[in-house]
Amino acid sequence: MMGFMTGEETRTTVSPSIPTTTPVRGSARVADPHTPPTRAWMTRLVIAGIVLTALNLRPAITSLGALLEEVRDGLGMSGSVAGLLTSVPPLCFAVFGVMAPRLARRFGPAAVVCAGMLAIGTGLVLRPFVGGTAGFLVASALALMGIAVSNVLMPVIVKRWFPDRVGTMTGLYSMALALGTAAAAAVTVPMTRALGGNWQSGLAVWAALAAAAVLPWIPLVRAKGTPLSAEPAPARAPAAAPARASAPAQTSVPASVSGAREASAPLRITRSRTAWALAVFFGLQATAAYITMGWMAQIFRDAGVPAGTAGLLLAVTMVMGVPLAFVIPRLATRLPHQGPIVVALGLCGFAGYAGLYFAPAGGAWAWALLLGIANCAFPLALTMVGMRARTGAGVVQLSAFAQSTGYLISIPGPLLVGVLYQHSGGWGLPIALMAGLLVPQIVVGVLAGRDRTVEDEAGR
Repeated sequence: MMGFMTGEETRTTVSPSIPTTTPVRGSARVADPHTPPTRAWMTRLVIAGIVLTALNLRPAITSLGALLEEVRDGLGMSGSVAGLLTSVPPLCFAVFGVMAPRLARRFGPAAVVCAGMLAIGTGLVLRPFVGGTAGFLVASALALMGIAVSNVLMPVIVKRWFPDRVGTMTGLYSMALALGTAAAAAVTVPMTRALGGNWQSGLAVWAALAAAAVLPWIPLVRAKGTPLSAEPAPARAPAAAPARASAPAQTSVPASVSGAREASAPLRITRSRTAWALAVFFGLQATAAYITMGWMAQIFRDAGVPAGTAGLLLAVTMVMGVPLAFVIPRLATRLPHQGPIVVALGLCGFAGYAGLYFAPAGGAWAWALLLGIANCAFPLALTMVGMRARTGAGVVQLSAFAQSTGYLISIPGPLLVGVLYQHSGGWGLPIALMAGLLVPQIVVGVLAGRDRTVEDEAGR
């Protein structure tokens, strides 16, 4: 895969956000003959960084879902407080995700994602050992802050570095995300047992994966003049360019200046109906995803399924995203309208929830598979973020708006499920709620899938 991608720099010259094979951006230096190998080496680092980052974007959540009963007992949580705990991820994603575009402009996407991985690792190490529910929530919020900014910037990094491979790279990123999600759900319980049955150790061990994800971003942070660096200075001081630039520099910086000018004239994103449809679609699919990650293992355990098997069932749901997260974005980019995919995923969700309602233990593996297919609305949403904007600056704004607004929409879902579960004494009402939310998800998903861009709708 990496070898295939390194050849793409010859096809990315059409994008204002991607450098040509002459890497000088905002300087007067002339490219040397060693530039192509350097570009290829950096492309491999970007791919490694994307994959390792994606692997870290869900273990903090699904590892907790697999051990939620043990954590509740250890910290003395009620069902409602546990519901609040499962609502913390979308809250953090909404609050901290909106900061990502400004941080990326100031420090560059690579630096922000690198810091995000450090935050994830620190939070995962601290949260099992700080003591008490409040400390657990604060340390979780630190890890989730790192996840939030990385969530927003992953589509941006893909669009900037691989503008003609958005579907392929989004699929690779989504596959890695699904693999990390499933791995945490599947191995957290047996790994906890191997570590002596201590749930604190079973949660903290995932910090090692975050530490590994820091490594590929370090040389990308140190590199200057790349699409993942902070925005170049010439856009802020255009008058000084004639006095300072030589002829070679004039041939290498227009793309950078053009991209910076685009970023300096932000879209009125809230005027775009497509942006709102995509934000609501993102929020409703996130609601389903966080309810699934936080509560599905408990649903199976309450139906009489052993804890280890319940974790495996959750892993099956998550691992369905590995192959489908690669197939769905590629299919979506080939269709003029993504509505049929939205409908197909929604129908799988209806079937899975019906099975959970009527026979949760009897057909557990089938329901896990169906809900895993339904959860692939996430890579579809990410793909549509890249497709509904023409420019890199537009993708930054649309990604931040759709994800931050979407995660705000998703906050009440897991909490409401916890409250309904505690007060009804069963899973009938929560499952009915989950199925009911699929109706508006399908409607707004069809609207978001129409062939149009936010630049056309929002204007400048």
